[in-house]
Amino acid sequence: MKRDGKVLWERALGWSYDLPKVGEVPKWRIGWASVKPAPNYFDDVFLELPRSSSILRGLTFLIGVAGLLLLLGITLYMYWSFLRDDWLMSLSLAIITAALLWSLIPYIKLDLVAPRDEPIRFNRLRQKIYIYEFRYDRIFIFSRKRWGVKPVAYNWDDVTAEVYRVYAPGHGGLIENVMLSVRNPETNEVIDRVFFTHDLYHGEAYWAIARLFMQQGPEALPKFVHPPRDWNDDDGLSHMHCLAPKVHWPEDIDRESRTAPSE
Repeated sequence: MKRDGKVLWERALGWSYDLPKVGEVPKWRIGWASVKPAPNYFDDVFLELPRSSSILRGLTFLIGVAGLLLLLGITLYMYWSFLRDDWLMSLSLAIITAALLWSLIPYIKLDLVAPRDEPIRFNRLRQKIYIYEFRYDRIFIFSRKRWGVKPVAYNWDDVTAEVYRVYAPGHGGLIENVMLSVRNPETNEVIDRVFFTHDLYHGEAYWAIARLFMQQGPEALPKFVHPPRDWNDDDGLSHMHCLAPKVHWPEDIDRESRTAPSE
């Protein structure tokens, strides 16, 4: 969107407000030290925060498979009972069934192939963030180019945490998500927007932890109540999490995200 020849910051549907900017010193709350899950790892160079775009892993798969079986059963019943001799109605039924299948399959596939963790690394010495981003497409569900992990790196100063609020009756009422938007500093145009947390508590806690680390280093972080979690370790994970792909950063971006510029 433009006004008076200037590109304005685009907001997505449901935007409510922004969390404090990257340069603002966090006003720490004691309860944030109890955040669960705690940061995956941190040292003098980088901090890694956990992230998962799926709240209840496996639920979508179970509902989706049950929905597929029910849909196929209804389709076969209607065909053999009423529509065998009516080619037009049979064709219509086939098109509707195919469309419903195409709408269900992406969610089932997503539950199976999405990684068990989608972490974000904050490199204090490079002043960059590295996002283990999983991309998918609900239309091109069998495309290898549109599905898979594609890590990205952005400058820390170009990142903003945005709070989105959507009222969803039947799904707990008010839903608050936190997204990270990345803008082009020259045009102020949003070039990417990625998921951060499912709720405001985790969003505020993780965002404060990231800002403390990037501004003051690991010494500024509290002693977290809960121990870090190695998501590639199957111990304690659900069966669906164990079936999910492990986190594997590409070698070049893994090395860059963990080291200082001189290294």
